[in-house]
Amino acid sequence: MLYVIIAFLWVSLLLYLLMGGADFGAGILELFTSEKNKSSVRKAAYSAMGPIWEANHMWLIIAIVILFVGFPGIYSLVSTYLHIPVVVMLMGIIARGTAFTFRHYDAVKDGMQKVYNKIFVYSSFITPLFLGIIAGSAVSRTIDTGATDFVSAYITSWFNPFAIAVGFFTVSLCGFLAAVFLFGEVKDAEAKQRYIRKARTMNIALVVCVALVFGASLLADVPMLTWLFGNTISIIAVFASLASLTLLWLMISRGDVKLSRFFAGMFITSLLIAGTYTHYPDIILLKNGGHLSLLGQQTPQKTLNALGSALLVGSLFILPALFYLVYSFDKRKQEVH
Repeated sequence: MLYVIIAFLWVSLLLYLLMGGADFGAGILELFTSEKNKSSVRKAAYSAMGPIWEANHMWLIIAIVILFVGFPGIYSLVSTYLHIPVVVMLMGIIARGTAFTFRHYDAVKDGMQKVYNKIFVYSSFITPLFLGIIAGSAVSRTIDTGATDFVSAYITSWFNPFAIAVGFFTVSLCGFLAAVFLFGEVKDAEAKQRYIRKARTMNIALVVCVALVFGASLLADVPMLTWLFGNTISIIAVFASLASLTLLWLMISRGDVKLSRFFAGMFITSLLIAGTYTHYPDIILLKNGGHLSLLGQQTPQKTLNALGSALLVGSLFILPALFYLVYSFDKRKQEVH
């Protein structure tokens, strides 16, 4: 049952990165869009996000519940030493969802719309930034459980070049995903070209951020090259991600929406495998050379059995409902057009 729970944890993180990433990316694209085109970006984003924007954070909640119930030691350490970026990320999620709702459903159109817009776009940027910072901090060996002062314990654990570089990589990844998904939501040729240009820009930003991550990893002595090229599985995943990215651009050039989205998903999946396989099952790497492992920090077997059973039974209800939600929105859009 332990491996079933770990699989649910990994898939939840993947789906949050895919669906939530594209969701956040819509706000990031809006942030870097000229005023005359912002309204069209919002319209396309509403169309794309409509079926899933409220369901996106379900995957994050599932991951948090799995850690809280199944791996309390890992949950406790993250919520203690990384509580500042975690709180900022959660506040960003709340602010973004609130702004999205008010700017879309507020019956009174006044100056507050500008406030809602600013909250939405900036929280769309801040939230994935700090999500990436948390991920980078977890594996950069900067968390010092033996720290005796506030700065060492709660600031330098996440405020360091490597974690921040991973944060900006996550932001550019979300923007790229959003551009690819929104490319398929517009019918106008000019609008399609606009999203292709945005995807190209975000792709360039991805390459720059990858260089920043590798540079920061050398400064912080994080063995990124070993993780990515030190074993067969990771090497295959790296080349699969490059192949998926190449095929993604080929499908975009052909105007194939479904396959471009498919290869975008393959690109993210391959990246996640490449970045996590080598140090699995160690999920937290500590400054003193220690680590917290998914195979060493688990809760008692009875609790694992109950958690695993709940996840399996719950998926029988959640997944069909989610598919039907997406189907019903797509059907309604087809009827409107």
